[in-house]
Amino acid sequence: MDKKSPIQITLTERDDSVTITQWVYETLRGAVMNGQILPGRALTIRELAALLDVSPMPIREALRQLAAESALEIQGNRRVMVPTMTAMKFTELCEARIAIESHAAARALPYIDAARLTELHSLDRLIDQAQEDGNLEKISILNQNFHRLLYTANPHQVTLPLIESLWLQLGPFMRLATSKLEEHYVIDRHNEAMLAIEKQDAFALQLAITADIREGIAFASTPELLHRFIEKSRTAAH
Repeated sequence: MDKKSPIQITLTERDDSVTITQWVYETLRGAVMNGQILPGRALTIRELAALLDVSPMPIREALRQLAAESALEIQGNRRVMVPTMTAMKFTELCEARIAIESHAAARALPYIDAARLTELHSLDRLIDQAQEDGNLEKISILNQNFHRLLYTANPHQVTLPLIESLWLQLGPFMRLATSKLEEHYVIDRHNEAMLAIEKQDAFALQLAITADIREGIAFASTPELLHRFIEKSRTAAH
């Protein structure tokens, strides 16, 4: 992809209780997490300010926050880019997801009531519909919502910020995963997770979440495929 190619960031209406700086941060964070800002796409504060129709100051503050979360990289020339991905970093991020999310799911299990389980089923149906429609962005957002709804059943959970940090760092690269779902994701692991919830089987739930994450990154399941994926993300920038 050309470093100057057009970029589309989903804008939401700002509530009066939310400051412009908070809105800008959440908007840019969502764009990174959902793969709207692809690896290698150079951005400037001026361009982002124009896209969001705000002054440079809240853009600059939001970029500082996102850089601190390793989501973006601010270069010396004031350009902003998604950090370069390496095979080792990608593997580490995915293994961290499995470890933390399987833990979060098991800890949430005792708190999942019938109402929340119904919501999970509804989200899963929406994901199926988005897959039929080929809406990659919607699939990504709904999948995050499914996992978030599951983990936050635990009123004492402290892992969600860690989990979302991992999503944020992987987000720009997971568009490729979403585009390959039909090739690698042949079993509905969300369905398995919900069956485990109904049976109150924590181990089965952990296995379902682990399989869900692993199959979501199956496009990079071998060293050869992983390196090819990394190279593809690099060459997309040119």
